[in-house]
Amino acid sequence: MKATVAELEKLLSAKNVLGEPIDRENATVIPLVSYGFGFGAGGGTEGAARPSGTGSAAGGGIRPVGAIILDDNGARVEPVRSNAASFAEALGATVSRVMKARKGDKPDTETPTPPEG
Repeated sequence: MKATVAELEKLLSAKNVLGEPIDRENATVIPLVSYGFGFGAGGGTEGAARPSGTGSAAGGGIRPVGAIILDDNGARVEPVRSNAASFAEALGATVSRVMKARKGDKPDTETPTPPEG
């Protein structure tokens, strides 16, 4: 149990969400990630009529969430935009235009440009 707690302490360190700084041209980029993990276990009994089994499982994942950019303009955080976020933004703008058109309001003519990637 002590070994497990020691390893969990290492995993839960705040420095694990910051990647190694990358120097590119006139900027330093520090990746930001989100990670999670879980584990579980079950027990069992051995009876004459119905024995039962045991088992355990673990899983985890990591996902990029953004980057800290340090350059001549200062420091800023740039989030990673997912395709779902871009789709939701475009859908929201479209629904807004449709609702305004139904009410007789003048629709916005500006359509947001989805980000590349």
